[in-house]
Parts: sequence; structure tokens; C-alpha cells
Amino acid sequence: MSAVKELLRAESDGSISFGDYTLASKTKLNGFVHQGDEYYVKTYSESTHLEKNGMFVYDSVPGTAVTHFNVTGEGVKFYVDGDKDAQITVDLSAGEEYTIYINGKAEGRMTTNASGKLSISVELGDRETPAEVEIRS
Repeated sequence: MSAVKELLRAESDGSISFGDYTLASKTKLNGFVHQGDEYYVKTYSESTHLEKNGMFVYDSVPGTAVTHFNVTGEGVKFYVDGDKDAQITVDLSAGEEYTIYINGKAEGRMTTNASGKLSISVELGDRETPAEVEIRS
């Protein structure tokens, strides 16, 4: 299992990676600039939270490590790892319907709430590799 030891990093493909579920206490990184946007991450074993320009982007309970997180006009794609199954919430377009894919398998369609948030559960505890999550319209 992998954690993002620098808490937040830019990847060569333009995506970002963040989170360290192995930390015993809350650790924060503020002011990380990537492609003109400012990011904030707070992470530890109990939760991982990401904001972009002061607005909610991602939250997981318990904490997770997320790699290659990429938001497009059609949705979001990332890899997620953790030592326990996780409840993940992401910010998308309000009132839109999205198809959820986990490890390439369509898990169904969901509609975001009035604030654009969508929550999914991802089984992580018994995995040896990160789970691939894609949420697309």
C-alpha cells in the first residue's frame, strides 16, 4: 500500500496525488500551487480532505492516498489506496447524473445532490494495489 509522503504533489501527466493514511495525527499542507490553482490538503488515518481555491474537492473516511487525481469536463478519475474500505465524497456538477466505475466495472449511476457532491464506497482493505475510480457523465 502506498501513501503520498509529501502530502500533495504534481504528476507529469498534469494530475495531482495527495493523502497519507498512515499518519497518526492530522497533517496539513496549504498553499500548494498547481496549474494556477491553490490546493490545501489535510490527511491522517481517520480522513483525507482536499480543497482547491478554498472550495471542497475530495473527502474520504477513513484516510486514503489518492494518485493521478484528474478532473475533466466529463467527471473525475483517480486511483485510491488505504488500509480500510473508504467512503469517498467528490465535488462535481450539481444535479447531474454520473456513471461510477471501479476497476473498470460499471457500478451504476448516481445523481449529485444540490451542492454537487457525490458519495461512493470503495473496498480497499484487502487490496494489494490501488483501486481505480472513474466517475463520468
